[in-house]
Amino acid sequence: MTSARLSAARVLVSLDRGRTTLSAEVERERPELADRRDQALFLELATGTTRWRAEVDALVAPYCRRALDDLTPEVRTVLRLAAYQLHHLDRIPAHAIVNESVELSRALRQERAAGFVNGVLRSLVRGRSQPSPLPARPADPADTDAALNYLSVTLSHPRWLVARWLTRVGFDACERWCQFNNATPEVTVRSIDPDAGDLLDRLRGEGVDATEGRYVPGSVQLAAGALGGVSPSMRQSLLIQDEASQLVGWLAAPPPGARMLDACAAPGGKTVLLARAAGPEGMVVAADRRAARVALLRATLARAGLTSRAPVLTLDAEVGLPFGPAFDRVLLDAPCSGLGTLRRDPDIKWSRRAEDLPALAASQQRMLAGAADVVRPGGAIVYATCSSEPEENDAIVNAFLAASPSFQLAPFATGALREGAAGVVDDRGLLRTLPFAHGLDAFFAALLVRRDTA
Repeated sequence: MTSARLSAARVLVSLDRGRTTLSAEVERERPELADRRDQALFLELATGTTRWRAEVDALVAPYCRRALDDLTPEVRTVLRLAAYQLHHLDRIPAHAIVNESVELSRALRQERAAGFVNGVLRSLVRGRSQPSPLPARPADPADTDAALNYLSVTLSHPRWLVARWLTRVGFDACERWCQFNNATPEVTVRSIDPDAGDLLDRLRGEGVDATEGRYVPGSVQLAAGALGGVSPSMRQSLLIQDEASQLVGWLAAPPPGARMLDACAAPGGKTVLLARAAGPEGMVVAADRRAARVALLRATLARAGLTSRAPVLTLDAEVGLPFGPAFDRVLLDAPCSGLGTLRRDPDIKWSRRAEDLPALAASQQRMLAGAADVVRPGGAIVYATCSSEPEENDAIVNAFLAASPSFQLAPFATGALREGAAGVVDDRGLLRTLPFAHGLDAFFAALLVRRDTA
């Protein structure tokens, strides 16, 4: 049994117990693995098993005499890891996966379950010659039940969520959305210092597999796994930021000399874009509410050399902001469900529930009302989320406009973006990135302008 498998199992057990997030657990476990090959296998196992959890559960269930929910988190994790490897990885012989899974159950202090694990997995291996228990792609996509079985089990997404998407976008787009979320994401970066020279040329000069981003000037896409080949010095000069997130920062950017508030700023990638746009005569006040995130924000701005132009405060945007109407622009990148980022954060698929959305929306409404109080006449708010769901997006904007006659919706201008980016702004002028249409995580943003009445 490799340390990579044990580390992956510990991450998955913690997730199963509902204690944490995948990204937090990965960061905690990864330093324990010195070998880059072990790190790569660890990430593959932890992320892949999380991403395909519904599918691997369906593969295991026919060979398990007990319901998976009745097993301990440790035994359930061992079975899921093994099923993921058997179904998705072809480099490891089946007998080795079974043997290592038995040893893994013992390492997780489940000695009495070792025989059970062995029996289930040997049956699973033998059963691979039989017809798959996974629901097939429906011959008639109009058969809603068959479509949902396929999308939720075979493509491993929560049934409540794909039911929403199926209603909104139809079967073909919903299928592409799920396939997008299940793919290993590329890494998108930009230079933390715009004066350091062409980033694409510098990366290619190190032999890194890199291409221009599709929408945002200065963004560069690295192939999956290519970040590991970037030299330490080069890596220090990079901001890692999804291109949809970069779009929000780019469209929210103020004119030179502006005074701006970034109300939920950590980890700081957007703040860097905003401060560069405001220039030396402007100022961006960057705020967040949790101490760890404020520390991360400070570190990002220090690395970018922007500490003097972007003071950092500890503030909770939901309980009110200690300012008058002093800002030309406010970016409210509101805490949300994160359902737009399932490709990068697959654990959110299993931790979020439909019943979470009303409470999140109520919080977002309070934050947006507070942001309105600190915008000067003629100024603007950019309200943004990384959610795909209307309750957190259009519904928040519509309710705000109905309650705030001094504000109006304005369209985002896309002229400074790369050719083809106009499609990310819809007919109302809202930023709306759609995985099946744009190949980006699902982000949303609205530009809300305060009428110049003073």
